[in-house]
Amino acid sequence: MSVFGKGIEKAEVRLKWDPAPPGADPHDLDLVVAVLRADDPHGAPAQLVHFGRRSPDGTVTLNRDSRNGKGLGWDEVMTVELVRMSEANGRVVVGVAAQQTDGRLTFADVAGPRVQIVAGYEVLAEQDFAAVGAATAATVGEFVRDAAGLWSFRPLLRGFDADPETFAETMGSV
Repeated sequence: MSVFGKGIEKAEVRLKWDPAPPGADPHDLDLVVAVLRADDPHGAPAQLVHFGRRSPDGTVTLNRDSRNGKGLGWDEVMTVELVRMSEANGRVVVGVAAQQTDGRLTFADVAGPRVQIVAGYEVLAEQDFAAVGAATAATVGEFVRDAAGLWSFRPLLRGFDADPETFAETMGSV
């Protein structure tokens, strides 16, 4: 939660989209979080968390995973416990990737994609993917630790034309 003088301690990332039309292959979007080291905030991720990979220290948790957008409310939810992260970590980048199962799937091909990032009751960011509709993956925000050890957030919408694996490895380079 965002508290004066404490920075952001814990955040939740939420993702939703509408199911694919009947007869079409399911649309599958995935939350991806890259934890980067303070001494290399734009380098290779120290941790990558997504549907098939857990956070070794338990500070990033995938709470809900959908493969088709058929859910009530938010289809995917991930919790990021910034206050528990090692001091060696200084940046956390949040992204969304479209699974490429049968041909190329962009955000414009998916009905109603939307992401929301909250800290407690405070909405830090909420957006659709219209500005990056031609992309297959996108960063949506980042948390950064300052010299005092406090975490802050800033929106970071940037589209990528990459498969989920390549995106996960390069999303922190921005």
